[in-house]
Amino acid sequence: MKQDAPAIEVTVQDLQSHGVVFCPNPKMPTWSNHPKVFLDVVSTGRSKCPYCGTVYALKAGEKVHSH
Repeated sequence: MKQDAPAIEVTVQDLQSHGVVFCPNPKMPTWSNHPKVFLDVVSTGRSKCPYCGTVYALKAGEKVHSH
């Protein structure tokens, strides 16, 4: 069985409006691009991209404050 890659840790500063990150992220190589999706990492602390399977996780100890 294939083991999943470790999650990409994100901080509060990495979040876009409404507590989401987008995938593909700017650090991914151009050849791996897929349609941009916004992933909610605030509700559960992590989210998985439905296209490429990349997992994003809110870094331990990060506090998200509502405006």
